[in-house]
Amino acid sequence: MTLLTVTIPTLETDRLILREFRESDLDVIAAFFESTRSHFVGGPKPRAESWRTMAGALGHWMLRGYGLWVAQDKDTGTPVGGVGFLNPEGWDEPELGWHLYNGHEGKGLAYEAALTARAYGAQHFGLAAPISYIDPDNTRSVALAKRLGAIFEREGSVMGHPCHVYRHPAPEAAT
Repeated sequence: MTLLTVTIPTLETDRLILREFRESDLDVIAAFFESTRSHFVGGPKPRAESWRTMAGALGHWMLRGYGLWVAQDKDTGTPVGGVGFLNPEGWDEPELGWHLYNGHEGKGLAYEAALTARAYGAQHFGLAAPISYIDPDNTRSVALAKRLGAIFEREGSVMGHPCHVYRHPAPEAAT
């Protein structure tokens, strides 16, 4: 048997720890993906699919060398969302993505997490100007992309759904 290992870096912001997925996260993640709030990121889906989503996120680190982190509240230890990079087979290029779990939106956490992940991705993964695939109806995500300095680049499609593609600024262009 071959032992597979991958190092997933842990990042910190003022309020968050960005870390690997853990099996103990399943209840929070499943609650999000079982809700209609998850429809912009592949949901709703049953609990077993949420477990596979977590396993896939961990596998992405193994296959690509980068991936998604769980954003955990520093004070409570509660997972509040996910942020990081995705580039599954068939995608044009790596995406910087984010989502917040139920009850954690509207506090600037996604901005804080995405800004930190984007800077780390540029410095350590060579992802200098990633894209974000965003459903045009996801107005909060569009607003966040713009706040991060991303600009609309083109219309596209992801997972069979039409979307808008936003391009993030390269580190030297970021403000």
